Amino acid sequence: MNIISDQTVALPNKAYQARHFINGVSQDSFDGQKSNRISPSHGVVVSQAALGTAVEAEVAIAAARTAFDDGRWSRMSGKERATILNKVADLIEANVEQMALIETLESGKPIAQARGECGGAADLWRYAASLARTSHGDSHNTLGADILAVILKEPIGVVSIITPWNFPFWILSQKLPFALAAGCTCVVKPSEMTPSTTAMLAGFLVEAGLPAGVCNIVLGFGDPVGSLMTTHADVDMVTFTGSTAVGKMITKSAGDTLKKVALELGGKNPQVIFPNCDLEGAADAVTFGIYFNVGQCCNSSSRIIVHEDIADAFVARVVELSRQVAFGNPLNPETQVGAIVTPEHAEKINTYVQAAAEAGAEICLGGASLMVPGLGDQFYQPTVMRDVTPDMAIAREEVFGPVLAVLTFRTLDEAIALTNDATYGLSAGIWCDDVHTCLDFSRRVQAGTVWTNTWMDGFPEVAFGGVKQSGQGREIGSYGFDEFLEVKSLVMRVGRTRAPWVKTA
Repeated sequence: MNIISDQTVALPNKAYQARHFINGVSQDSFDGQKSNRISPSHGVVVSQAALGTAVEAEVAIAAARTAFDDGRWSRMSGKERATILNKVADLIEANVEQMALIETLESGKPIAQARGECGGAADLWRYAASLARTSHGDSHNTLGADILAVILKEPIGVVSIITPWNFPFWILSQKLPFALAAGCTCVVKPSEMTPSTTAMLAGFLVEAGLPAGVCNIVLGFGDPVGSLMTTHADVDMVTFTGSTAVGKMITKSAGDTLKKVALELGGKNPQVIFPNCDLEGAADAVTFGIYFNVGQCCNSSSRIIVHEDIADAFVARVVELSRQVAFGNPLNPETQVGAIVTPEHAEKINTYVQAAAEAGAEICLGGASLMVPGLGDQFYQPTVMRDVTPDMAIAREEVFGPVLAVLTFRTLDEAIALTNDATYGLSAGIWCDDVHTCLDFSRRVQAGTVWTNTWMDGFPEVAFGGVKQSGQGREIGSYGFDEFLEVKSLVMRVGRTRAPWVKTA
C-alpha cells in the first residue's frame, strides 16, 4: 500500500480566526462564544470560529431582507453585478494557497485537491457573472393588435444557503454566485467543521465592492442557526447540500412558510462495466470514483456493476490500482487520499464493512483503519468488497468512505434494474463501446447525471442535481441559475380597447 507520511507544506503558526459577516462587517458572536476545529489529519486546533446563535441569524436575515427590499442589489444592472462577481473570482485566484491550506487542515483532504477546488471555483463565479448579463425573459406579440405580454424573470428574494464539510468552498461556489447573479440577497451557513474558507470569502466580497447586507455569513451549528434559516418568514428560499435525512427535515420545516427548497443530497452511484469497453480506463475511473475525497463525496461511485464474464479480472485490476493510490499526509502534494473527517465517521464506515463481511461479502482489499506514521489512525484503508448482494446495506446505503461494493450482471436489463434499485438517483455511469447500449442505458436509468465512458467530468455550464431521494432542483448551468428566479407575467393592453363588462342602459 502506498502510504505517504512526510509533508512539504508547513502547519500554520496559529489557528485561523473565522468570524461572522453581517451587514458588511466581520464580527464575533454577541456572547463571545467560539468553537475549535481539530484537524482530522494532524490532531491540532487549526481554526477557531465564532459560534452563532439565533440572535446572529436573526440580524443576518434582517440585513439580507433590507438589502433585497431596498433594491441596492436586486435592481442593480446585470453588468454591474457581473463586474463585482468577476472581481471576486480574481480575488479567489489570488488567495488560493491560504484557502487551500486551511481547507486541507479542516477537512483532511489532500492539499493538491484543495488547491484545485478553491482555484477552480473561480470559474463558477465567472460563469455566474456571464448569466447575470445574459438573463432575459420572453415576449408574446401575437395575442392581438392591442395586447402585448412580457414574461419577466425576477430574483426570488432572500436565500438561505447551507453548505457541507466535504467540499466547503466548491459547493458554496455552486450556489452563492448564481444566487447573487440573479439579484438575490443571501445568508450563508457553512458546516461548523469547515467554516474558514467561507469566512475568508467575506473579505473578498468587501474588496470587490459588494454592497453591505447582500451576502451575510453566520457560523455555527444547524441548531439553532440553520434551523432558523429554514423557517424564518423573511427567507424566500433555502438551498442545502448534505444528507438526505437532514434534507427531509428542512423540507418539512420550510413547509410552514411555503418557501422554495432546493436540495442536493446523497447518492449510491453505480458504474456499469461491459466487456466491450476500455477496461483499463474503466478500472482507473472506478479507482478514482471511490477514493476521490476519501469517498466522502455525494458523487462517489461506491458500487460497481460488472459483467460476469469479466468480473474476476476487472476486480483484480481495481485492487491492483488501489494499492498504488497514495494515501496519507494531506500536506504532501503527492498525496491523493487524506483523512476521514471525524473518528465517529471512521467508525461508521468500518461498521458497514464488517456487517457486509458477516453477511457473506468478501473483503478483497483493506477493511480496516489505516495508520499513517506521525499522524495517527484517522484514515481508512482502500477497501474493495465483492460478492455483495443487492439487499446488503453496503449496496444500498451511502457509506461515505473509501469502500467499493462490487455486484455483477448478465444483461443490460439486469444492469438497469440494479442501477435503479436504490432510493437514490444522483448519478450513474456506463462503460461500453456500443453507443446504442450507452444511449439505451442513459435514457432508462433514474439519475440526474449519466456519464458514458468517463466519470465525474463536470462543467459550470452543465446542470447538476438528483432525482428520488438524491434531491430536488438543480445547481450550476442556466438551470441552476433559474432556481433563484421567479417568473412574472406582465400583460399590457394598447389603447382603450377593453370591452366593458357591465352593460349600462
